[in-house]
Amino acid sequence: MNFLAHIYLSGNNEMVTIGNFIADSIKGKQYLDYPKEVQIGILLHREIDTFTDAHPIVRQSSKRLHSKYSHYSGVIVDILYDHFLAKNWSDYSAVPLKQFTANFYQIMEENFDWLPANTQRMLPFMKAEDWLLNYAQIEGIQNVLNGMNRRTNYKSGMHQATNELRQFYFDFESEFTHFFAELINFSKTKLPEIESKIS
Repeated sequence: MNFLAHIYLSGNNEMVTIGNFIADSIKGKQYLDYPKEVQIGILLHREIDTFTDAHPIVRQSSKRLHSKYSHYSGVIVDILYDHFLAKNWSDYSAVPLKQFTANFYQIMEENFDWLPANTQRMLPFMKAEDWLLNYAQIEGIQNVLNGMNRRTNYKSGMHQATNELRQFYFDFESEFTHFFAELINFSKTKLPEIESKIS
């Protein structure tokens, strides 16, 4: 899953949210260098990624893209799924998305010193362009895919994936909806398990 889903699945604990957000930058046992609640977020992120990558619905979405985008198809699906989460946000949260994202950016700024260097560099751009809110629009997803394509030195062709998003929009949305319901339940079960191991 991409940023918005990981943040949402962290619950209401700010430190868990930080851990879940920065987890991709924390390798191996480096998570032990962080406070326990941040560790919980990092480990939750890893569990979510493992569950997601192995899930048959996600693989079905990815298969639709694989012939054109090869091993980048999973990354694209993560981004497309965040679009559907943002678009249908009111189905999942009573807090408006604009308020949710503003709260998130404030938490990150208040805990800036805990963020890895690459996340510190990214955060000002993320906030200024409000990536999380703009995921709700296809144009926002286009901007994300453009950036991802640049980071692969224009080899991935990911900037073209909004074509498939439009072509198979209702298929992707249906797959997201069914998968995310399972992922929410998984995360709610996994979080207390991780907390009991860390404490």
